[in-house]
Parts: sequence; C-alpha cells; structure tokens
Amino acid sequence: MARIVVTRAEPGASATAARLVAMGHTALLAPMLTIAPLAADPALAGFQAVIFTSSNGARAFAAQASERHLPVFCVGDATAEAARAAGFVTVRSASGDLHDLVDLVATTVDPGAGRLLHAAGADLAGDLAGALHTHGFVVEIRSYYKAVQSHTLPDVVDCALSASPPRVDVVLFHSARAAAAFVQQVNPRERLARIDAVCLSDAVAEAARTARWRKVTVAGQPQEEALLLLLPAADSGQG
Repeated sequence: MARIVVTRAEPGASATAARLVAMGHTALLAPMLTIAPLAADPALAGFQAVIFTSSNGARAFAAQASERHLPVFCVGDATAEAARAAGFVTVRSASGDLHDLVDLVATTVDPGAGRLLHAAGADLAGDLAGALHTHGFVVEIRSYYKAVQSHTLPDVVDCALSASPPRVDVVLFHSARAAAAFVQQVNPRERLARIDAVCLSDAVAEAARTARWRKVTVAGQPQEEALLLLLPAADSGQG
C-alpha cells in the first residue's frame, strides 16, 4: 500500500482518489487548483464542431450551452467521457496529446465546412488554434473557466509531509500548474527528497523538478491509466 497525494482539481481529485483506494492505496487530497466558471458566449451558430482539451472545459461549456447537436473532438478519453456525460452524442477522442488531436481533426473534418470552437480555460497550454490554422481551419477560442491556484496545503497533507520519515510515498501530478503550485507550498522543499513524483507528461515533470524528489517518473501516455501504472504495487509498501 502506498500513501499517495492527489493534486488535481475537483471533481477529478475525488475520482482519482476513489480509483487509488480501489487499488489498495491510501489517498490524500490536496487539490492545488480550483475551477471557477467564466461567462462566455454559448451560441454555436456558424460552427461545425466543438473541441475540448480538458474535462474541465467540457463540463464548463456544458454548464452554459444547451445545444448538444455538434460533433465534439476531445484530446483524451477522460475528456471524451466528460463530454458524453454532459449529453454530447457524437464524441471522438484523440486518446493522446495536442498533436494527436490536431491529426484527428485534420483527417476527419473539412476546413471549408465552417469554423471550429475551442471551448477552453483562460490559461492555454499549447497553440491548438495555430496548429489547426496550418491545415486551413479557422478556430475561435472561448474561455469558459479559469483554474485558480491554491496557496496552502491541507493540514492533513502538510502534517504527513512534516513527519519523520514523511507519511507520503508518492505525489501525483496531472498538470504543470498543479505541480508548480504544490512545490511552492512545501517548506522546506527538502521534505520531498524521500518522496516520488509521478507525472502525466514531460511538461508536468519539468514543473515538478523545481524541487528535488527521490524519483520523478512520467507516464508513457498523457492519460490517467498510464499514470496509475507507474504506482508501486498496493502490497509493496514504501516509507
């Protein structure tokens, strides 16, 4: 059994924690980002498809827009699941990263059939619109939410990190912003030297490496399933 800190925003944090518990681990919640909705135009007139690059984007857009008739393209399977749960019927997943999403759209959609709507957060990672523009697409970006950084750690997590030895084996990072926020709140950072950082992508790992960890590992694909495969066996115990 490993003691694992989950840093992603809710409602994803609780969903990940439930998966960890089902695997036999102990989960400690420390969401480092809070998702706050932003008012944006929900009208879809003139668009041929909607693009979601996160589950948060899918949920935030669905909370403001009543229409579900357009096809939806999603960066990964978790985002596609969120879109389907929100009522979208025609949903396709790139099952990968931004590059895979661009390839999926470029090989599936006719640029002459209308604009694409990227329903996104206020802080964009990567240039999806620019990449699709090279394939002849016109992409309009609308921000339906913002991720607000937490400036404190939950007491239970702070106490677990302060113990000697620490009562934490692994910290999971789903995003670079969450990794940067977590590292900023750990004082002294030397407490992380006996803990593993498990990261969703190279960009996330780069943010985590501003501190010294026992080990930093990166998922083979930017999907939670690949992230969880990096965890120690539930009966191996650490710390």
